Amino acid sequence: MERILRNFFLFLSKNRFFTKLAKKYGLRFGAGKFVAGETVPDAVETIKELNKKGMAVTIDHLGEFIDSEAEAREAAEGCIKAIEAIAEHQLDSQLSLKLTSMGLDISEDLVMENMRRLLDVAEEKDVFVTIDMEDYERCEKTLEIFKKLREDYDHIGTVLQSYLYRTVDDIKELDKYNPNLRLVKGAYKESPKVAFPDKKDVDENLKKIIRIHLLNGNYTAVASHDDRMIEYTKSLVEEKDISKEQFEFQMLYGIRVERQEELVKEGYKMRVYVPYGNDWYGYFMRRLAERPANVAFVLKGVFGK
Repeated sequence: MERILRNFFLFLSKNRFFTKLAKKYGLRFGAGKFVAGETVPDAVETIKELNKKGMAVTIDHLGEFIDSEAEAREAAEGCIKAIEAIAEHQLDSQLSLKLTSMGLDISEDLVMENMRRLLDVAEEKDVFVTIDMEDYERCEKTLEIFKKLREDYDHIGTVLQSYLYRTVDDIKELDKYNPNLRLVKGAYKESPKVAFPDKKDVDENLKKIIRIHLLNGNYTAVASHDDRMIEYTKSLVEEKDISKEQFEFQMLYGIRVERQEELVKEGYKMRVYVPYGNDWYGYFMRRLAERPANVAFVLKGVFGK
């Protein structure tokens, strides 16, 4: 049943008709509980509220189906404005982005131009930028671009997904860059030729890469709503006497809010992934596909008090 739900939500995430419909009707029907408005000022107000609760943030301007150089440059400019707003308001926030929004499917030169332009501002403003990981087809390109940029910039990290067979090798190979990595299970539909088809294997691989990355001494963001992954991380850092300054937990805005607050009270760094913009549909469907149990959290958020 879980696999059926996953495939269903992934199918929906790629539907351009529903994407356009979602844009037309905006953040209605509960979506506003999981997306922090449509503009940078909207996101700023949400970040302020989360910071007051002791939570750090990473914001992501949502965007699907970038088809032109003009759209990619516009997306990069939007990221720069977000970075400047974070600095101006002295927010405890980072920025997350997808390389496809920077023009990955158009040309690498365009991506590098856009990324260098915004990373120059990020370095100046002391705002960290995470390159989100996308589907397997774009994984290698994403990591190659990350490596090139990491040679010139400190304020940059990326994401690895435990459902891919290649990830253990990737995390070992990236160690020489002392990378700040967000570790996740993964949210795209992939062939069993490249990804674990069984959830238990995905879970075990996530534990494996959390352990490898932490023991390598690198900063680790454990991005999961799964209590088993959270408790595994807690036990590991206690067993290995790893400082709380070397890792953080990450969860999505609007999902498992009480758990987020509990982790803050327990003294752990909790970073909330806050998307904003009107192109929320594809993001939202992939989050449901990533862990169908999230549907229960979503329904509770929509209908609960």
